[in-house]
Amino acid sequence: MTYSDAHLRDILTRTKTVAVVGVSTNPVRPSYYVARYLSLKGYTVIPVNPGHVGKTLFGAEIVGSLSEINRRVDMVDIFRRSDAVPPIVDEALEQFPDLQTIWMQIGVEHVEAAARAEARGVDVIMNRCPKIEYQRLFGELRMGGFNTGVISSKL
Repeated sequence: MTYSDAHLRDILTRTKTVAVVGVSTNPVRPSYYVARYLSLKGYTVIPVNPGHVGKTLFGAEIVGSLSEINRRVDMVDIFRRSDAVPPIVDEALEQFPDLQTIWMQIGVEHVEAAARAEARGVDVIMNRCPKIEYQRLFGELRMGGFNTGVISSKL
């Protein structure tokens, strides 16, 4: 799966509301810090996790499923195993008629579910992280001081 930088940038720019399926309340889990990062970048994050319903995360109440969300969602970000993807995609397509993007996190892929979404005009990104892509595409990714102007190999 190859996605152009322009395509990823377009998705991240047009997206306003993200439902994060499988979000954790544990701050060391990737789903927590990705959702937190997105909320700090101005996205409205709707946390989805049936094991934490009613708790608050990033100023929003955690819901148990996508069907409990009664507002527009632009992107569904999936932090679940690949075999759990099909019912999530089906629920998202049914619940959100204006859904723009299904995003499957690093290590998460499901070609058949992706095809169903794409057939409905929904963009699908698999095996990528929106936090990493945002940082990379909008000039925030810094690796060990590289490209910061602080460390130089020049004498």
